[in-house]
Amino acid sequence: GWRQALATALGFSLLNPHVYLDTVLLLGSVGAQHPWPDRGAFGLGAVTASFLWFFSLAGAAHALAPWFARPAFWRAIDLITALVMGALAVGLASGALGG
Repeated sequence: GWRQALATALGFSLLNPHVYLDTVLLLGSVGAQHPWPDRGAFGLGAVTASFLWFFSLAGAAHALAPWFARPAFWRAIDLITALVMGALAVGLASGALGG
């Protein structure tokens, strides 16, 4: 029911440590660099951007749901992820080795 869905959503959001790291540490430290009158505008902009981002993700997930049902789509995502991670690993290794 809706109560279980609400409890799950709150659990995922409020029990997620990244929520606090992002909002308190990251946004808090950036927002603290602005003078007092601008902090409100910064906070409003951050809330608006977050709202738009997460609702855009939900809309994109809904629109792409038929694609996500295909195993070939997931294989393509896995391949792209592997290529990006491999490129990052090579870049980090070459930087660590001085090359």
